[in-house]
Amino acid sequence: MRALVRKSVVAAVSGALLLGVPVTGSAAESAAITCDSDSSGEDASFYGGPSAGYTYDEKFSAGPDIPGIPEHTPQGLAAWNDWDGAGHGLLLVTAYGKDGSNAKIYGVDPATGKTVGDVEIAETHASGIAIARGWAFVTGRNNSEGHYTIRKYELSRIADALKAEGSPYLKQTGEAREVYGASFLAGDGNTVYAGKYSREGREKMYAYSVAENGDLTTGKSYEVPKGTQGLMVTGDKFVYSTSLSRDVRSNLYVTTKGATDIDIPATHCFRSPSMSEGIDDLGGTAYVLHESGSGQYPDALNVVKKLHQAKVGSL
Repeated sequence: MRALVRKSVVAAVSGALLLGVPVTGSAAESAAITCDSDSSGEDASFYGGPSAGYTYDEKFSAGPDIPGIPEHTPQGLAAWNDWDGAGHGLLLVTAYGKDGSNAKIYGVDPATGKTVGDVEIAETHASGIAIARGWAFVTGRNNSEGHYTIRKYELSRIADALKAEGSPYLKQTGEAREVYGASFLAGDGNTVYAGKYSREGREKMYAYSVAENGDLTTGKSYEVPKGTQGLMVTGDKFVYSTSLSRDVRSNLYVTTKGATDIDIPATHCFRSPSMSEGIDDLGGTAYVLHESGSGQYPDALNVVKKLHQAKVGSL
């Protein structure tokens, strides 16, 4: 019955928009997705601060240490299958530094929990990273007009740099590609998804097909939840990591893969710890990253210093 009511509301809202009628009041409010917020309010067992919710705490557990904190601020997360040619998986974490310093890409081995190396890249907020077709794509610098760009790096060069001593500097390949938004990035086969963050309401992301040389071709757009900071693409789901502030809980939204409208019965949402960022799937395990362990946020509701992990199927 609840699903039928939601469908009716969405149909009414969509019809009003097509007719140019503003959607306000109870119809607009009813169309909003409700997030599971049940929580004891007590301190969480595997992360700092109050519990985000029963749903999150039952599904997730502590994983490897988040690299680079508190000096750097973690942002993006991407899973890399067989990074070393020996069948081992790796998690790439992007982070920005202080006062215009270089950003970093860290390689974390989830099997051992150790950081295998790090690479410096040119200054950027590094808010997203995605892997597709032999390339790593990283959010570039926004210009003064608020335009977004995506840089590309050859995965083979990243692998070599991670294995080298120290923190080698790696230059991007070619010129950065201007896009609609790059607040978060996600890879899926030969496709990269890139979208825009908004505190005010829902935004959108675009799918980009990846050529062999790493060039991106713009595809269709998708609606994304308010405050989207990360995206995980599985075989049949889009999972959005969202965050609005350091002093409130975050949300994880799960919806049908390819859904251009998230107001569908298949969409569900539950609370997660504050300042949720990148999320990705490696070998059937979902990993989610939080930026609250950065030295910038000692007053965060939840100061999270480890990656969190859960079985993808449980989400």
